Amino acid sequence: MARPYAKDTAISYVPTDGAIHYPAEDGEPMAASDYHLKLLIWTLQALEAHFAQIPDVYISGDILIYYKEGDPRKSISPDVLVCFDINPKLRRTYKAWEEGKAPDFVMEFSSESTYKKDLNEKMDVYASLEIQEYFLYDAEDKYLPFPLMGFTLVDGDYVAIPPDDQGGIHSSVLGLDFRLQDGEIRIYDPIANKWVLTRAERTEIAEALAEQEATRAQNAETRAEQETARAQNAETRAKNAEAEAALLREELTRLKASS
Repeated sequence: MARPYAKDTAISYVPTDGAIHYPAEDGEPMAASDYHLKLLIWTLQALEAHFAQIPDVYISGDILIYYKEGDPRKSISPDVLVCFDINPKLRRTYKAWEEGKAPDFVMEFSSESTYKKDLNEKMDVYASLEIQEYFLYDAEDKYLPFPLMGFTLVDGDYVAIPPDDQGGIHSSVLGLDFRLQDGEIRIYDPIANKWVLTRAERTEIAEALAEQEATRAQNAETRAEQETARAQNAETRAKNAEAEAALLREELTRLKASS
């Protein structure tokens, strides 16, 4: 899945001065709006939850990737990145020459201020870094040709990934489908045949199921208590009827004796 790092690619290896500063921030906002930020955070959390049990998968967002040692100007910051076969430790920046490779998957959440750059400059840089897949998502459905787009690298150039029958885009790198539900990005696992959820969503569903189970158990207990009460009432009525019958028999015997 992941390719070895090649020193003769655009991610060049140049002797560097140890004093060179590689900033951890570029001064740009993480997302164009609160709505973009909500969907971006959801995407990162869903991917993190999905790959949680797989070792050496690094997932991050809005982190600066430096791809030319010794030149801090050569940097780019994808909204989402997934990289296989590296330590998933927390990082301040991603230096390609230290990691030994570029990410395997990147994604941009395009907006009015970024879509032109996403479709041109960033696409060229990601291709030069030999990042296998590049996905774009337009949450407002205003700026990209399609709200969800995916590209795979073929002979150094990105080729569009055709959508499936449901309009989703399959990522061969991740083994996942990116789809839209009411315009919002969602991720589907075609192997497990289920939607990818964040840890919080999984917890929420588990708690809801537990609550439903507790309610069913409580209802069953209530029904059992009601059934017990009905049985006790029936037994009481039977005893009362038997007592009344005994009294009637005594009265009948008395009447016969006095006649």
